[in-house]
Amino acid sequence: MNAAKVALVTGGGSGLGLAIAQKFTEAGIVTIIAGRDKNKLDTAKETIGELCHARVCDLNDLKSIPLFVQQLLSEFGHIDILVNNAGINMKKEFIDVTDEDFLSVMNTNVTAVFALSREVVKQMLPRESGCIINISSMAAQYGLPKVIAYSASKTAIDGMTRAMAVELSPKGIRVNAIAPGFIYSAMTAKALDSDPERKAKVFGRTPMGHMGQPEDIGNAALYLASDAAKYVTGVVLPVDGGNSIGF
Repeated sequence: MNAAKVALVTGGGSGLGLAIAQKFTEAGIVTIIAGRDKNKLDTAKETIGELCHARVCDLNDLKSIPLFVQQLLSEFGHIDILVNNAGINMKKEFIDVTDEDFLSVMNTNVTAVFALSREVVKQMLPRESGCIINISSMAAQYGLPKVIAYSASKTAIDGMTRAMAVELSPKGIRVNAIAPGFIYSAMTAKALDSDPERKAKVFGRTPMGHMGQPEDIGNAALYLASDAAKYVTGVVLPVDGGNSIGF
């Protein structure tokens, strides 16, 4: 097992995390999916196959992160790729967002990403090799209403990605981010279908004129994790059908 690359994908039980884990295992990468919901993880593991391993972890419990990483290292030997995909969103009017609401989103989307990355990097440094992929958002590319905490958190992710890349790349660790556009899921499709005005706006500013698929994000992550991207670090890669530059 130690000969194969090992990846850790947070929030790997569904959505983009699941799509990324699938692409990784198809490429022969041993992939650990982590999240809070054991049933969801086990179901995902069945879908993905034998190179996938499911491990329960609540990243909001910052104190548990170092031990969680140590357990993975004792079991798998090393972590070559970390995908910080777990995140939460909250849609509320600006003035209705409480301090607790704001801190909750920042804790999951920023602080936990930092804490997990720090622990994983500690074991990447001696090997002078590693790859970290953060998940950004269109909310960091332009202003979106009613998602103030989420927007702040994803903008922080972009800044962290660049700062990490500058500090860690000389030590052999590449750090990049993916900024997904509107990616198909039953939930997004339903949300857009119930709001024709928003749907028109989304597709009106997406030059390709349609939503992306989860596998588009999986392919981007596999590229960034592979030797094909060995000279790529510190980028925030929009995978959005041109949405971020559309008018």
